[in-house]
Amino acid sequence: MTPVRQGCAVVLLSERLGAVLPLAAVPAVRTAAEVYADPAELGFPVPPPVAELLALAEQAPVVLLTLDAEGPAAAALVRAGAKLIGTPEPRGAGLVEAAQVMHRLRSPGGCPWDAEQTHDSLRQYLVEETYELLEAIEDGDRAALREELGDVLLQVLFHARVAEEDGADPFSIDEVAAELVAKLVGRHPHVFAEHGDPAVRDSHTQQQRWEELKQVEKRRESAVDGVALGQPAVALAAKLAQRAGRAGVPVDLLPGGGDPGQALFSVAALAKLGGADPESELRAVARGFGLTLRAAEAAARADGADPAALDADGWRHYWPKK
Repeated sequence: MTPVRQGCAVVLLSERLGAVLPLAAVPAVRTAAEVYADPAELGFPVPPPVAELLALAEQAPVVLLTLDAEGPAAAALVRAGAKLIGTPEPRGAGLVEAAQVMHRLRSPGGCPWDAEQTHDSLRQYLVEETYELLEAIEDGDRAALREELGDVLLQVLFHARVAEEDGADPFSIDEVAAELVAKLVGRHPHVFAEHGDPAVRDSHTQQQRWEELKQVEKRRESAVDGVALGQPAVALAAKLAQRAGRAGVPVDLLPGGGDPGQALFSVAALAKLGGADPESELRAVARGFGLTLRAAEAAARADGADPAALDADGWRHYWPKK
């Protein structure tokens, strides 16, 4: 096989990034006698038959843009000595593909169910997927963790895509991402600012600095502004106590007393101020109790007893011994 001329190249484009030309391919494209593309949607002529393409490449530099390095034309050029130039995918390129898929599902000709959803109708799924992710974390299940992170990401992509169609105040996933980037950069001056941030020395001072910057950024008038009141009660009590503690509110002013609600608030608040996460601690105990109860039911069934018919002494008999 006669080698092709110097300057011939096969540029392997990224399916995720589409018609994005890698910087390394620019000189080859500029000096090429002919530029072909497979598929033709890239805006250049399709390559001629392989034999004709190779004959052309023996006479002058030829560049082929393609999504398939194993295709007949691309493979033949590379075997004949053409340079193969890949398209590096930046970190997060998969997010671009995910956003494109979500856009297609929501657009005309996509999924009818997806097209009917609203922010309000999607709320239940956001809550469900978040708790399923939490369960995967608690179980230490790596496969489930990866899947549930994707399901939570879907909710973000879905809500952002729905928001694009808001006639009064539309925004897209790109604006969501841009706002997040601005927040992360702005609240980490010790990382992104030219001269750092002397107020940040460790993780504790970073947390304090984060709250200070957020207070200024949000222009909050109260120490408890921004606390999500819809979160579970134990987590809400802990968060309010944490914010109050940072503001210097003494512990004796926190709710407490014989009322069950006040007693629960007091336990959650003191746990949080003591460095524990009462929501996680309570969930761990609750899940452990559920497993213990299941074990007692299994022991009863193995003994021929019906768990639904057990009395107090029966439960004590089959209850796992610590």
